[in-house]
Amino acid sequence: MENTQQLAARTLSMKSKLKEQRKGKNKLAWTLYLMLVPTIVYFVILTYFPLLHAILISMQNFHMIGDRPFVGLQNYSQVLSDQTFWSTFGNTLFLGIGILLIGFVAPIVIALSLNELLQTWLKRTIQMIIYIPHLFSWVVVGGLWIYLLTPNTGLVNVVLKLLGIPQVQFMTDPNLARWVIILVSVWKDVGYNCILYLAAMVSINPALYESARIDGATRWNEMWHITLPSLGRTMQVVGLLSIMGILRLFDQIYVMRNAVIEPKVDVLMTYVFDQGFKQIDSIGQATASALLILLLSLFLTLFTRRLVRYDDM
Repeated sequence: MENTQQLAARTLSMKSKLKEQRKGKNKLAWTLYLMLVPTIVYFVILTYFPLLHAILISMQNFHMIGDRPFVGLQNYSQVLSDQTFWSTFGNTLFLGIGILLIGFVAPIVIALSLNELLQTWLKRTIQMIIYIPHLFSWVVVGGLWIYLLTPNTGLVNVVLKLLGIPQVQFMTDPNLARWVIILVSVWKDVGYNCILYLAAMVSINPALYESARIDGATRWNEMWHITLPSLGRTMQVVGLLSIMGILRLFDQIYVMRNAVIEPKVDVLMTYVFDQGFKQIDSIGQATASALLILLLSLFLTLFTRRLVRYDDM
């Protein structure tokens, strides 16, 4: 009888403790939910509400003052039938893919090269030098390179003249200007991506290299069979972020373009800018084109996530 009473008392005690634990967990959960409220409010007010309003504007003949008649999908139809939209789309793909490919390979090569340096001071100095351009805005970087590539007084053409090479019209030859923009874009961000790869290399287990050396592996074998495979996840992240930015090129184009090269370097975002700010009566069409770019970026991102199996990382 006493054992039964003791068992019942223990059961009641356990139940009361469980209730107290549940209350504590519920309080903690509500505290966490309250902490999320400012973030949710921020996204609702500054992201989702403007997005819904943009969808509405894209279906109107929008005017800053006066009536805004509903036109349905007419703005989308005008954008898709506009030859300028498709030419800028082609420019975007050319510039974006060029920046993606060169900008993906270059930091890996530089990081692998820096990883082989034995002098720590030299390694850190080079890291600092190649990272500095990432800190500057495109106004500074674009202005700097436009000055350096000026036909008569630019440093590059001055050096070419000293070497007996004819002047090169870097920023007035449309085909050449494309590659200038690609290489300058890569130059600006290569230091940042390089540091990401160097940070990933630090986390590689040194025992793997020791085992490889015991088996007679060369430095090339170590790099090819240990270092590069270990950078796989970092490559996936950098690649995904780079692909997400292909259709959103704007700053470097806006800063470095001119009237001569515009047809070959204008991209989708400059098309939206020109439609929305230079042609005030085309705000509805500009909004429609911006939403189309958003949908294309979303599709490209989802496709890339599936392709690189990002969710399995």
